[in-house]
Amino acid sequence: CTLAIPFPMDRYSCFSPCCINWICHGCGLAAQKRGMLDCPFCRTTYPNNHADTMAMLQVRVEKKDPEAISSLGETLFQEKDNRRAVKMWAEAADLGSITALANLGVSYYTGNGVQEDKVKGIRLYEKAAMQGSAISRRNLGHSEASKGNHGRALKHFLISAKMGDEDSVEMIKEMFMAGVATKEKYAEALKSYQNALEEMQSSQRDEANRLMSTRNL
Repeated sequence: CTLAIPFPMDRYSCFSPCCINWICHGCGLAAQKRGMLDCPFCRTTYPNNHADTMAMLQVRVEKKDPEAISSLGETLFQEKDNRRAVKMWAEAADLGSITALANLGVSYYTGNGVQEDKVKGIRLYEKAAMQGSAISRRNLGHSEASKGNHGRALKHFLISAKMGDEDSVEMIKEMFMAGVATKEKYAEALKSYQNALEEMQSSQRDEANRLMSTRNL
């Protein structure tokens, strides 16, 4: 399908190392119903172990696929190799990965894997947010809120809420409870968030989510 995937993406989709795509669970279920057990996007057989997954990913990395390089950075980060992760994200960001750009912003802002530089971190957040990163937009909100700039923080959170970011709605709720955001702005955030979710819904996704919820019981 061509619908946007809700946040967090790893809850509602799975990453395919063969073609470097996020496949929503609805599409995955529809493919399985047709007897297709391979990747619904490129028809490649899924790897069945970590080594094969990494080998498949490395093929795409060597072809300078920005999302593959960004994904490798995330794997390195999970393995606590933060410095190498930052190098991967920097390369992927240069090649056009918005995800890598957002991760790079977090690294510089927090000093994780690189010397802390909040000014550069914010600049990277801004660049990623302008290219559509809801997470970077939310992070800009957090940055402004930490400085007491509640009006500017609210504007950022409203934008990311409209993109379907639930955490941004929660932040606006907290601001409302603290008396630094109006009830109207909180209601606006809720409505925008619900509208975003409705645009991402499909009967196949709903069925897939019900099945996954049943399996997790």
